[in-house]
Amino acid sequence: MPDTVLFSPVLATTNLIDVFLKCDVVGQIITSGLAVFSIIAWSIMIGKHFELKRLRQLNQAFESHLNDQKTLLSLPESFRNKRAIPYADLFTDAIEAYWRAAAISKEKGDTTPRARLEHAENALQRALSRQTLRYESSMIFLATIVTGAPFLGMLGTVWGVMEAFSAVAVQESASIKTLAPGVSAALLTTIAGLVVAIPSVFGYNFLLGNTKQLITELENFASALADRLELES
Repeated sequence: MPDTVLFSPVLATTNLIDVFLKCDVVGQIITSGLAVFSIIAWSIMIGKHFELKRLRQLNQAFESHLNDQKTLLSLPESFRNKRAIPYADLFTDAIEAYWRAAAISKEKGDTTPRARLEHAENALQRALSRQTLRYESSMIFLATIVTGAPFLGMLGTVWGVMEAFSAVAVQESASIKTLAPGVSAALLTTIAGLVVAIPSVFGYNFLLGNTKQLITELENFASALADRLELES
């Protein structure tokens, strides 16, 4: 029975290290940079996933507690000291804007609730925009990694192939044995770029879907809160 060489992760890792060492300085810099980007991308994806999960749980708990209250306008100060919760941030801005407008309207002798509600709705919109930016934080940087990693890998490959053919021209011999080390080293950067980009694009799309869902829930909460304030005015 002929000897067979079975695939081994250790052997593959060793081969990749050997290929990396054969790269020129530019190839090694690009490959190392892509490795750093991979670590950053995974850190962002894992951290963002748990952050969004935690914010959703906090929002649901706050909304459930708020729905148990008979009135919003006379709630104690403790309800407005939870800015870390997105729903609580919207609630706090709306209530504070409502009472500021109420104080000004009282000085002017205006007892209609229209101005108070308009100020509360404007505050809700500002808080909504602020929390939307919070939800989307780090997503732009992750999208940049998704887009840029394949191009960096391609740059390294083109550079490596150019260097390989330059070496062939100097040696004046164009054999597979001469070209193989340079070409394999050049292709390593393409592999590195794809290893960074492929998980990142799946992670980005997953997080983007979660972010859009949370933003929609935030908008629905703001609308329901505005309706409730209008009914209580």
